[in-house]
Amino acid sequence: AETTAPSNLEATLNASGATFPQAFYQDTIATFTKTYKSVTINYGGGGSGKGRTDLQTQVVDWAGSDSPYAAADAAKYLGGEVLQFPTVVAPITISFNLDGVDKLNLTPDTIAKIFQREIKAWDDPAILADNDSVKSKLTGPITVARRSDSSGTTDNFTKFLVAGAPNTWKLKSGSTVEWPADTQAGNGNGGVSQIVKQTKGAVGYIDLSDAKASGLKYAAVKNKAGKFIEATVDGATAAAAGVTLKDDLSFFAGWADGDAAYPIAAQTWIFVYAKQTDKAKGQITKAFINYVLTQGQKDAKAVDYGALPKSILDKAIAQLDKIQIPA
Repeated sequence: AETTAPSNLEATLNASGATFPQAFYQDTIATFTKTYKSVTINYGGGGSGKGRTDLQTQVVDWAGSDSPYAAADAAKYLGGEVLQFPTVVAPITISFNLDGVDKLNLTPDTIAKIFQREIKAWDDPAILADNDSVKSKLTGPITVARRSDSSGTTDNFTKFLVAGAPNTWKLKSGSTVEWPADTQAGNGNGGVSQIVKQTKGAVGYIDLSDAKASGLKYAAVKNKAGKFIEATVDGATAAAAGVTLKDDLSFFAGWADGDAAYPIAAQTWIFVYAKQTDKAKGQITKAFINYVLTQGQKDAKAVDYGALPKSILDKAIAQLDKIQIPA
């Protein structure tokens, strides 16, 4: 398949969507456009829901989404058939702000109770039971920070709770959920990071890249195999190795099998129309996605994202043949 484009091609691509992979896309765009010097790619963030809506109404050339394509939305996509290309995996951290506490162990049930406001204090017996070494420092009220926007990070975090704490979690899963009224809402992963950073006793779910950029501490979470696993890129890659890939290249990396799997791993996709209407934009879109699936995988770890397993990448690269570019 022809996946490169003439290096002197001129085009501007506009994209929006998930904030979870935003640091990865910005890094990949910067290196890609060193080769394609007359190409500009703008990625605006705004959340997975915004990306999907912008692509549906053809405001953008491609969208980032941490939730897979929903066939029920097909009619909303004015440009016809949509292809989804998985790009990277990464951990969703449970980041916290507690004086003198660097390490924290949390189980899925405890996380569920914290985020639905059944556990409101850090010295709750459920938290103390898993954290002997820092018991004396676990004090004060818990402030819960969560997303205000339609978010793939929220979707993947709540899907993990449905799978990992099925008898405890009551708020279901989705890009938006009915959070308790006494939680604090932030826009994008960056907004949640800011709340946690500025609020003593706060806890929030945040992608690893944003948590690290804000200098936050984050918990080790008990996985399906019963082990407390740190939020690392390797833990997310280990989770992705055990997934079931569907024909449309959708999968769920959360609550995966394997001793080394971090349990709140999340995946993300680029959504693009199969039928491109502009030749130069179509060529660059295809070349860029190919770059993400090849060189981008090698560069991902440096910006706190995990590469996809070869089994997924091979199918994603093969799917590039379905992008139709006008003659």
